[in-house]
Amino acid sequence: MDFVEKLVKFIYKRCDMILVQSRAFMNSVRKHCDSDAIIEYLPNCAEEFYQPFASAADSPETKMLPPGFVVMFAGNIGVAQDFPTILDAAELTKDITDIKWVVIGDGRQREWLQNEIVRRDLANSIFLLGRHPAEQMPRFFAGADVLIVTLKRDPIFALTIPSKIQSYLACARPIIAALDGEAAKIVQEARAGLACPAESPRELADAVISLYNMPDDERASMGERGRQYYEKEFDRTMLLDRLEGWMNSLVREKRLR
Repeated sequence: MDFVEKLVKFIYKRCDMILVQSRAFMNSVRKHCDSDAIIEYLPNCAEEFYQPFASAADSPETKMLPPGFVVMFAGNIGVAQDFPTILDAAELTKDITDIKWVVIGDGRQREWLQNEIVRRDLANSIFLLGRHPAEQMPRFFAGADVLIVTLKRDPIFALTIPSKIQSYLACARPIIAALDGEAAKIVQEARAGLACPAESPRELADAVISLYNMPDDERASMGERGRQYYEKEFDRTMLLDRLEGWMNSLVREKRLR
């Protein structure tokens, strides 16, 4: 047993309750927890400004978007987000000139991404809009036809729920989850979009084309189901009430001992 594992066991043994951000973490926590601690699932929620908006043609955010079918990624431009797969998928959809890939955000790989867009002759397919305040994101999302979340193939990533999942669901937009594990399960369980394996450009491209060919009302229904799922599973007030209930129960049990 290495030092980190010993430290984790030491900490867990002294806990009365352990909260995990993803259900997939539960088995791992149990393996390191030989106490009577209660393990509960308490996921992240989105900020309250993540709400559905109607797309307005005259809004500043909409005016920044290219005309066509907008496939939007919002967030960090880094290694974990697997932009090579996005680039490959954009190449595979390049002949459908109406499909436009939009990236909102910044990160360590932005310069590399810009260079790849030029090298691959994708300037008419992929558009980088830079970083914008989080409060603007719902209005950008309103102008997108589909929102995408991607992660590289990694056992750790398969356990996590990227925070943009909650933000996307809250804004009632259809989602493509190009990743493995828990986050993909949520999108499928919510019936809020399509999921495909991590690092699979062909399947990501096929998912985009499938949504592109889908009637508008079917995509809208995906978004609505996503919002309903968010309210049921990730609503801030609901989660705080749940946490308060757990804490009150724990205090009562302590008093009775």
